[in-house]
Amino acid sequence: MKKLGLKSFAALTLLLVSLTGCAADNQNVLDPQGPVARTQFHLIVWSFILMALVVLGVFIIFIVVLVKNGKKNNPNYDPEDDGNVKLEVTWTVIPIIIVILLAIPTVKSTYDLEKPPKTAEAKTPMTIVVTSADWKWVFRYPEQNIETVNYVAIPSDRPIKFQLQAKGAMNSFWVPSLGGQAYTMPNMKMSLWLQADHPGDYLGRGANFTGKGFAHMQFHVLAKSDSDFNKWVQHVKSTAPPITQKKYDEIMKPGTVGRMTFSSTPKDDRADIDMSSGDMSGMDMGGMHHGQH
Repeated sequence: MKKLGLKSFAALTLLLVSLTGCAADNQNVLDPQGPVARTQFHLIVWSFILMALVVLGVFIIFIVVLVKNGKKNNPNYDPEDDGNVKLEVTWTVIPIIIVILLAIPTVKSTYDLEKPPKTAEAKTPMTIVVTSADWKWVFRYPEQNIETVNYVAIPSDRPIKFQLQAKGAMNSFWVPSLGGQAYTMPNMKMSLWLQADHPGDYLGRGANFTGKGFAHMQFHVLAKSDSDFNKWVQHVKSTAPPITQKKYDEIMKPGTVGRMTFSSTPKDDRADIDMSSGDMSGMDMGGMHHGQH
């Protein structure tokens, strides 16, 4: 009995450590910094509560059975084999109820996250095209006509629609503090809505293993106030060099690079993704739409 209790405690501790282990490097899925992340956080908490109730119920029944029948030792005991209708109905209905309690909020959240966060419906969304490559992230701003590598600046408290694509290997776009992850695929239209409540530096990364440079598939999301973001855009336009097609092709080759900023985007091979039709929103690797990993 003591061994079982110690094993259960160790398992619970391991679960809590795994959930909070992403706190390092600003990857804390349990500290949401935006409406999308909060929606997913509430779903995680609700799922955890239901699982805890199931585990607690199993342990209570287990202890009751041990206490009630543990001291009995009747070799002539012959249990009835007719079954127990009440028990059979109970252990059939309870899992159905649990599945329903999990399914309803999950489906609701899935469809809600296909649209801009309700907290910012009055604000004009901003679109950023994301391209994953081996082993870097490239961000294009269609409205501002600028391009960055391995970091992306966004206005805080404003919905951002990330249009996702990949050059080469499939990957997964993930900013734990702002929301769940979504696939990036070659020749596939994907999207993800995110929003930061406050200015800050949020770490993002690829969540799919893509070879020897996988550890370098990281980027920073720099959330700025509207005025600071506009100043940053003007600074980029006035100081950063334009990007040529040759330079863009070099960046797309397998390899690692540092942060880069360009005051233009290449004219070729960079057609906008039309998300108005055929859009397949990114599904989370962990079983939840845009969920946490």
